[in-house]
Amino acid sequence: MRFAPVAQVKNQSQARILLVALRAHGFHPLEPREGGLPGVPNLFGPEGFILEVPEEEAADAMLLAGELLKDMGQPAP
Repeated sequence: MRFAPVAQVKNQSQARILLVALRAHGFHPLEPREGGLPGVPNLFGPEGFILEVPEEEAADAMLLAGELLKDMGQPAP
């Protein structure tokens, strides 16, 4: 199964909200890959967290993520 990115956020809390929302709407996102220590955000990802879903879900998931990011005051992906 191939995955495609649908959003990139620098805030770990926003990433978690997007993950829960994507799952609640029937998408299958990958968990963000962390390699850091607890409490040290973005140790290996200076660009933030990239949220990915299976390629066949990417177009719809990107729309949802974009709308949620707008609601959070962030630019759409």
